[in-house]
Amino acid sequence: LSDCLACDNCMTSEEGARVFQQNQKEFFHVLNLNKKCDTSKHKVLAVSICPQSLPYFAAKFNLSVNDAAKRLCGFLKSLGVHYVFDTTIAADFSILESQREFVQRYQRRNQEEHALPMFASACPG
Repeated sequence: LSDCLACDNCMTSEEGARVFQQNQKEFFHVLNLNKKCDTSKHKVLAVSICPQSLPYFAAKFNLSVNDAAKRLCGFLKSLGVHYVFDTTIAADFSILESQREFVQRYQRRNQEEHALPMFASACPG
């Protein structure tokens, strides 16, 4: 989240409030609470890992990307995280949707003045 440019193009204000709540301080606060209470009262912690971050960890620790993913997942679970998700499939769906929209716009380029150009981007954060 610290790399977010706060461009407001990726979320509604309600989603923004939820993202604001998802910070390092809150993460460790919940981890500590979970250690102190009985398991029936635990808050479930889920972490999503974007595919762009794994090569950074791999290079930093001289690992393959697969090993970096396994170790990062293991580390997070050792802290007390319940679920670790890879968001690669979400990125794939986003690319497929952009592709579909581009094909539709390209086919309408002669009938619709503003069909092209089409700009698409992933969040730089």
